[in-house]
Amino acid sequence: PLVESGGGSVQVGGSLRLSCAYSGKTYSYCMGWFRQAPGKEREGVANIWTNGFRSHYADSVKGRFTISLDSAKTTVTLEMNSLQPEDTAMYYCAAGGVSYNEYMSFARRGYTVWGQGTQVTVS
Repeated sequence: PLVESGGGSVQVGGSLRLSCAYSGKTYSYCMGWFRQAPGKEREGVANIWTNGFRSHYADSVKGRFTISLDSAKTTVTLEMNSLQPEDTAMYYCAAGGVSYNEYMSFARRGYTVWGQGTQVTVS
């Protein structure tokens, strides 16, 4: 029930906007964006609580990426600016009832629903 959209190819310094639509039952949980580059482990990029809309970012994207949630709590968006080649990866949206520690550490354990991924290429 998570469908991502908005990936693509962009030049260095460019911008992209990713969206993730959630079609399941809404309740208090966390939604996040993760990414996985070839040969690397999946890493957390940004997440946001649906109760309070508080967001958290990986150090590598702070000041460049912005995560947001619509008022219906069914669509999470990732605005990506000043993109660099190291941002190239498959980006995944996820949702789940994570703990605070999992929220802060981007641990994947608590995220029970995942999207299929959308490719972002920066060159």
